[in-house]
Amino acid sequence: MKKITVRYFASIREAIGQGSETVETSALTLGALRDELIARGNTHAVSLARGKAVRMAIHQTLSDESAALCDGAEVAFFPPVTGG
Repeated sequence: MKKITVRYFASIREAIGQGSETVETSALTLGALRDELIARGNTHAVSLARGKAVRMAIHQTLSDESAALCDGAEVAFFPPVTGG
């Protein structure tokens, strides 16, 4: 098991009701971690749902779902940023 810090930003943070949490996971990739969080149900399932545009980062670097997770990683989930 790995201990990961998960941070939520913008509308995802508002929906989940917290800015960060520490998660123990057996997920090997960012996509697998997202699936574990979705499986919790409720606001995690709605905010991180498949088909929903969600950006992800590991250690403040944008990453795709195949990115490997390591113990102590800091993961962020946030909606796409729109400009004006």
